[in-house]
Amino acid sequence: MRLALLFAVLVVVAGVLARRRIRAIRYPANQVTDEMIRQIEQRGRIEHEIPEPPDLEEIRDEEDQFWEQTWDEPEEL
Repeated sequence: MRLALLFAVLVVVAGVLARRRIRAIRYPANQVTDEMIRQIEQRGRIEHEIPEPPDLEEIRDEEDQFWEQTWDEPEEL
């Protein structure tokens, strides 16, 4: 019983730590760089480009092309 409880606690802790790590990668901390400060001083605002979302149709087409490729049969050893 105690072993199962300990294992459950370890799984929950590992899940929380993994989720925090993924969020840190996906959403980096808002850090002000020297370049940003220069932009604020010169223009009064920060200019940045908003990344375009991925084109799902293009991704689907690329994936379809990949799976349509013929593959060589493995060599017998």
